[in-house]
Amino acid sequence: MRTKLLCLFIFFLAGCATIEPERVVPLVPVDSCELSTLADDLDQKSLELAIYRSVKYYNRLPETREFRIGDRVCTAGELKDSLSEFLKLIRMPGSVDDRTKRIKQTFDIYRSVGRCGGDVLFTGYYEPVLAGSFDRTPQYRYPIYRTPDDHVVVDLGKFKEKYRGERIIARIEEGKAVPYYTRKDIDIKRSLEGRGLELLWLSDPVDIFFLQIQGSGVVNLPDGDLVQISYDQCNGHPYRSVGRMLVEQGKMSLGEVSLKGIKKYLREHPEEMLDILSCNESYVFFRIVEEGPMGSLNVPVTPGRSIATDARMFPRGALAFIRVKKPVIDKYGNIVSWVPFSRFVLNQDAGGAIKGPGRVDLFCGRGNNAEIMAGHLKEEGELYFLVKKK
Repeated sequence: MRTKLLCLFIFFLAGCATIEPERVVPLVPVDSCELSTLADDLDQKSLELAIYRSVKYYNRLPETREFRIGDRVCTAGELKDSLSEFLKLIRMPGSVDDRTKRIKQTFDIYRSVGRCGGDVLFTGYYEPVLAGSFDRTPQYRYPIYRTPDDHVVVDLGKFKEKYRGERIIARIEEGKAVPYYTRKDIDIKRSLEGRGLELLWLSDPVDIFFLQIQGSGVVNLPDGDLVQISYDQCNGHPYRSVGRMLVEQGKMSLGEVSLKGIKKYLREHPEEMLDILSCNESYVFFRIVEEGPMGSLNVPVTPGRSIATDARMFPRGALAFIRVKKPVIDKYGNIVSWVPFSRFVLNQDAGGAIKGPGRVDLFCGRGNNAEIMAGHLKEEGELYFLVKKK
């Protein structure tokens, strides 16, 4: 997952406060003519793979599990049926116009109300590849932790119905539940040291910090083997943007705030690094997985096809359509322009800082171009959800 605490050091650019889910209807029905075309800029194979992964998620749920889409309440069975019908339509021969017509005839379309009644802010996350080791060495001396055994998840809905869907993370101290350790407790006070919780070791705490924001990654071991790691749990403390804090303190200008810019500042100011990182009290614990990266549905996310949204607002696993801009990157890793695109995506992830109807995080994949796109994407666009007509 992003879980998907995500690449949101630029979240303060969103411009509107988070809207409480019970106070807003996040999706509204729209006439199909609002979308003149349902063109898709990626290959169909990746779309089918992403759909298959959402179907796998729905197969694990009771058929009657309910999801709200605008003014409709749909079951898991109906959402799975929507995906099956969509697959049939896109496999039929014909032009983009033919496909668009078939989809509009078969599906109801709902648009996100966005931020302050406007567009949706799109950001991106990616899967980093980092060098590391199972053993601590002079080179690899900063730990990635597994979930501690004193980590307790409290489902508040089991105590009072009004708290349904809410949870807290705690630990037990002298018979009482107290908040779990903060980032400062773990990284500076070393509250978890010596408990055998180290999953892997890396060479740079900055890399670990951004690995936690991405929610998953690949560790390249000294013998050349690759280990896939994924989000397992978090410490329950709120996410705070390091980029925003650096701007507020006058240490960086707004124009300098990017993934690359923040990393550069932290590495050039090692004496400040841990204190700066600790301003984000949120902390992520990892697990080793066979396949990944894993999203919040416990299925792998698909590059360019999986999005992270607020799970309280939008139906998990469902089919969506986005329109936004993406960067054009040259062979030297430079962004030379931004161009509009549209594509079908699946709602397969969530993020600690992805809140409200006006936020979407797009999984950009693995590699240098994915990192560049994720590090710079902060564009306003449109988000639609599709469900088969009754």
